[in-house]
Amino acid sequence: MNDDYDTPWKDVITDHFPEFMAFYFPSAHAVIDWSRPHDFLDQELSALSPGAELGKRLLDKLVRVYLHHGGEQWVLVHLEVQGWRDVGFAERIFTYHYRVYDRYRRPVASMAVLADPGPRWRPASFAYSLLGCELRLNFPVVKLQDYAGCMDALLTDANPFALVTAAHLLTQQTKHSPHQRRRAKWRLAKLLYQRDWDKRRIINLHRTIDWLMRLPKSLDKRLRYGILELERRRAMPYVTSYERIGMEIGMNKGLQEGLQKGLEEGLQKGMQKGLQEGRQKGLQEGRQEGRKEGGAELLVALLNKRFGPLAPDMVARLANAEVDQLSKWGLNFVDASTLDQVFRD
Repeated sequence: MNDDYDTPWKDVITDHFPEFMAFYFPSAHAVIDWSRPHDFLDQELSALSPGAELGKRLLDKLVRVYLHHGGEQWVLVHLEVQGWRDVGFAERIFTYHYRVYDRYRRPVASMAVLADPGPRWRPASFAYSLLGCELRLNFPVVKLQDYAGCMDALLTDANPFALVTAAHLLTQQTKHSPHQRRRAKWRLAKLLYQRDWDKRRIINLHRTIDWLMRLPKSLDKRLRYGILELERRRAMPYVTSYERIGMEIGMNKGLQEGLQKGLEEGLQKGMQKGLQEGRQKGLQEGRQEGRKEGGAELLVALLNKRFGPLAPDMVARLANAEVDQLSKWGLNFVDASTLDQVFRD
């Protein structure tokens, strides 16, 4: 199975960054003022190293946060999630660190999550000295393999990143055993229903686990039937939307792979889902309005996911656009790296 670790980590960290910091870096979490908004500056980070190699890590993120005793002054958290052993990793942390500082002239805290399958590799500093001049950058690291012997504790921990860690480790452990993976994935899915979490968090974690722990089609179908039955017995239909989750996953995969056809089909599903009654009644006007509203809502969600929360005037522009225009912007979104590229003619 060709596992994908990259996208699930990107999404779940963006959606639940405070919980990520609380689970992996509790000391840093304690001094950040979470009552104030935090902002992701990933595009700015990418611009600092446009030629950087992307094939040997899962992701990097740059986040602007405020500290409890920092007044109006903000600081930066530079985060790396590294999926493979890389001899140049510590130097890359240092390079990003000084480039971020040079760009913003604000304090920077670099930290790393090492998600590779090896237990021993754990770089935590970069240093050199020359002619009496010495430079050193120490950065905190978390090694996911350190949790491998604590699976029971992970499955009972209230922080959602305990389940994400468990899903990541179980994905690595079951790479060549799809039946064991199906059983592990079923166990994690059932745990989601036992948590007193809100709808959005459950859907996000469902998506993360489903994307991480990929299964062959036959086993995946079997698992989905089990989850639908579990939802029915527990009267929790909002997650089922294994149909809805499946659509979101299909949309994201299609976008990542650049498949315009996948995007068009996903948009059609999103725009037409609430229109069945109107279509059956032959209400052309209602159908057009529903497609417009559904398409605008779906495109807003996709843009929020990639570029962060949209400005109110941008949301209004989408809400007032016609269906044909929404379709054009949706196709532009496939390859766009900026909002301007999405809204180009």
